[in-house]
Amino acid sequence: MYRFGWFSTGRGKGSRELFKVALNGIQSGQIANASISYVFCNREAGESPETDRFIELVKESGIPLICFSYQKFKGERPDNAVDEPLPQWRLEYDRHVMSLLQDFHCDLCVLAGYMLIVGSEMCQKYHMLNLHPAAPGGPKGTWREVIWQLIDSRAKETGVMMHMVTPELDKGPVVSYCKFPITGQPFNSYWKAVEGKTSEEIKQSQGEDNELFKIIRENGLKREFPLILSTMAAFSSCKVAISNGAVFDAKGNKINGYNLTEDIEKMLKDRN
Repeated sequence: MYRFGWFSTGRGKGSRELFKVALNGIQSGQIANASISYVFCNREAGESPETDRFIELVKESGIPLICFSYQKFKGERPDNAVDEPLPQWRLEYDRHVMSLLQDFHCDLCVLAGYMLIVGSEMCQKYHMLNLHPAAPGGPKGTWREVIWQLIDSRAKETGVMMHMVTPELDKGPVVSYCKFPITGQPFNSYWKAVEGKTSEEIKQSQGEDNELFKIIRENGLKREFPLILSTMAAFSSCKVAISNGAVFDAKGNKINGYNLTEDIEKMLKDRN
């Protein structure tokens, strides 16, 4: 039995939907021979109505739930400047989390809407995966920042990837990915509408209501859940594995990410 650990802040509908999709994938056999050993939430009941809904959902599933509020733990402790390493209290928080999880066992942790940067000690203790809304070698940053960079660079394709969590934000080895074009139909007419304009000019006139921005986001978003599910399935069926900070295929060959583009596109086609 392949065991997953699930980390989430549970701050919105997306976190709940992803958890439900993962559970359904395991129960249906899409993610074969697997289970979720525990769910860790860095908020506690009463901190947010959205997180309360997530907590109730997990409780209904019967999966062990561990909650530990980072806000309460922080108290009046100061944060560091944005460009400095994690403050001491965050490292202490991670240590306490690890102590809470010491009796639970998992093969791989999935960060599913976990809104904290993970410190170096936790990265070393667990194999952890996070989602990034770009293809390998693509733009860094939030999904919004990624899309604006794609527009500025007049990119022809983009994608979504899962990468290992390391102390360097969004710089861990690529584990799995899918790609899709953002030229051709129906993209070309939207590219033509922004011809000669920078992202800053588009932000000032239309912002995120821009049609090109919206269609790039839409196409990335609909591939995120399938990529996470397909990645979990690839691990549980031993098609991909992590060892000594590197990613390997079923034959033991070191790879720069497992290309799941065909699988994802088939899943999307079967839905339509």
